[in-house]
Amino acid sequence: MSAAAQSTNLRGIMLMIAGGVLLTVSDAMTKWLTAGYPVGQIMTIRCVFTLLPIAVFAWHAGGLRSLRLGNVRLQCLRAGCAVASSFLFVTGLAYLPLADAIAFAFSGPLFVTALAHLMLGEIVGWRRWTAVTVGFVGILIMLRPGGDAIQWFALLPLCAALCGAFRDILTRKIRTSDSPVAILAFTMLAIALAGLTTLPFGWNAVPLQDLLLLATAGVVVGVAQYLMIQAFHDAEASLIVPFKYLTLIWGAGAGYIVWGDIPDFWVVVGSLVVVGSGLYIMYRETRRRRT
Repeated sequence: MSAAAQSTNLRGIMLMIAGGVLLTVSDAMTKWLTAGYPVGQIMTIRCVFTLLPIAVFAWHAGGLRSLRLGNVRLQCLRAGCAVASSFLFVTGLAYLPLADAIAFAFSGPLFVTALAHLMLGEIVGWRRWTAVTVGFVGILIMLRPGGDAIQWFALLPLCAALCGAFRDILTRKIRTSDSPVAILAFTMLAIALAGLTTLPFGWNAVPLQDLLLLATAGVVVGVAQYLMIQAFHDAEASLIVPFKYLTLIWGAGAGYIVWGDIPDFWVVVGSLVVVGSGLYIMYRETRRRRT
């Protein structure tokens, strides 16, 4: 591998790690705010501030031309999936430890693999189907069905992961017609407007310190999303995706520092199974594309 390729790959890895850290910071801030504000209010205010870094990225990418939508119908469908995923995940944050919510959210690649066969007609071999099956076993381990400690609220980030999988499948369909910054901007605007519809159900007054926290969370999540998109642009997915799973460690650390949460044995075991399945699916996907 040339020195230039090594430098580009290293840049992609560092961007993915930085994006994961920032995303965890934003999730921790959001979880803190769920104790005092409705989910819709949090999502609207946070997304308004997320649009600020997106505006900077759009300007850097060529101005208003970079925000042009090539496939409005699929953009709307994708935005709807993103709205559902965001609201389900943030609601889950209100009831679950941070690391647990993140662990369930990482079941996304399992859903994506299954949906790619159904929606895109992609051929999924028996090895990847086996990995998907093992991954869902990992989810069952975390849920512990039939036990007294079943985490019913875990269904929220799990459903968020399913909606996120639909979002990612639709992203594959529109990535050739719409720029990443246009996709991100349209999605954040849709989430903000969806949250605004909850205003008649009662929003709370926001003191300055909480407004600053919401603004910071919005800016941070916008930067995190952009860094991750750029990471996939700079390096191969098979190289950088394993570093995305470090978010589980950041989430566990933040949960312990802020709330004193420690993931229990079954969540740790189940998340390891899910992560292992996700990494194997990525490995098989990479081999399929190279052959």
